[in-house]
Amino acid sequence: MKKVVLMLSLAMSLFSCKQTADQAKVVEEDKQAVIDSMNVVLTKQKMEIAKQKSIDSMQAIVQQQKHSSSQVTHTTTTVTEKRKGWSGAAKGAVIGAGVGAVAGAVIDKKRPAEGAIIGGLAGAGVGAGTGAIIDSKKKK
Repeated sequence: MKKVVLMLSLAMSLFSCKQTADQAKVVEEDKQAVIDSMNVVLTKQKMEIAKQKSIDSMQAIVQQQKHSSSQVTHTTTTVTEKRKGWSGAAKGAVIGAGVGAVAGAVIDKKRPAEGAIIGGLAGAGVGAGTGAIIDSKKKK
């Protein structure tokens, strides 16, 4: 009987130690599972923080662009158009009038003023016609 009790106690101690080892293994696995789940949660939180930072920076950039575009729209720029200048007909009329006036004054020695007026009018007409012809050729 002593032997049977001894055998039973030995068997129970072996089985009980084995269960403790199994329990220790289960506890370690549980600990590792908790650690892993915490790491997953922390990783998700870090990703959310990074995502929020990028959203905030994008919103800041949009605000800067809106602010800078509103500044640009409030400023007025004046563009001076290039002056076209005189047409060929106008230049020809002025030059013709001058040459005609001088020529008329020289030709009519009795009445130089009357000659200058007549010569100026004739020269202006001929110069305007010549300038108009030159303008039409330049357009083509």
